[in-house]
Amino acid sequence: MKPTILIVNDDGFDAIGLKVLKKSLQSLAHIVCVAPLQNKSASSHSMTLNRPLFMKSFDDDSYTIDGTPTDCVFVALHSLFKDKKPDLVISGINIGSNMGEDITYSGTVAAALEASIHGVNAIAISQVFDNLKPNENKNDYKFELASKIIHDTTKKIFDSSYPIEKRKILNINVPQLKCSQYKGIKITKAGHREYGDDLRTHYNPRGELYHWIGLHPLSWQSDDKSCDFEAIKDGFVSITPISSNMTSQDDLKRLIQWL
Repeated sequence: MKPTILIVNDDGFDAIGLKVLKKSLQSLAHIVCVAPLQNKSASSHSMTLNRPLFMKSFDDDSYTIDGTPTDCVFVALHSLFKDKKPDLVISGINIGSNMGEDITYSGTVAAALEASIHGVNAIAISQVFDNLKPNENKNDYKFELASKIIHDTTKKIFDSSYPIEKRKILNINVPQLKCSQYKGIKITKAGHREYGDDLRTHYNPRGELYHWIGLHPLSWQSDDKSCDFEAIKDGFVSITPISSNMTSQDDLKRLIQWL
C-alpha cells in the first residue's frame, strides 16, 4: 500500500508549483492536496480564528480552504486525517526563495512547521528566482530541478527514515538551474537577509493615500559561506533544518548572568 502525502502551498490552489509538486510525487505516494483559495504569500504562521472556514473540492482528493496555509494543514489533519495521519506533509513548490529571515514571513515554511507541531514529518521546498529573462513569466518556468530534488528526497525518506527530530522540518531552496547545471546539495544554515525600503506611495483615483510594499532584491550578508544564500549563489541546492522552538539557546546562560 502506498504511503500518503498531504501537499499544501501559500501561492494558492491553482499555482504552477503545486501542480508540479503533485506530478513529481504521484509515483511515490497517494497525494491529498489542501491549498488556499487565494494567494497567501508572506502570511507566516497566521491562523484564521474570527470567522468560519470553508473547504471545497476542486479535483480528486484536492480541496481549497478560504484561509491561510496553516489553516489548510490544521483543518486537513483534523478532518481528512482524523483516523490516520499522512506519512509526510510537503509544502510548495513555492514561487520564490525562502531563505534567511524570509523564513519567518513564509506561509510555505509555516505550513510545514504546523504539520511538525502535530507530529507529522514535513518538508518546505521553494524555487529561487533571481535571473528571469525579459518577458519571462514565473508560471512558464519548468521546475525541472525542483521536481527532481523533491522526488529524490521523498523517496529517500520513504526508503530509509526522516533525518531529523520531531518538531523540525527540512527547508529546501532550489537554484534557478537545470538538472545538468546544478553542483549538488549542501546542508546549510539560514543566512542573514538584507532588506531594502521598496515601499511605493501613491494616491488612488479618489485622492486617498496608499502604500504598497514591493519586492526587495535578493541580497544578504556574505560573511558566512555556509549559509543558504551562498549555497544557492554557488549553484547548489540548499537544505536547512528548521525548528519550531525559537529559543536562542546561545543566549540562555548570558541572559541568566545578566539578571
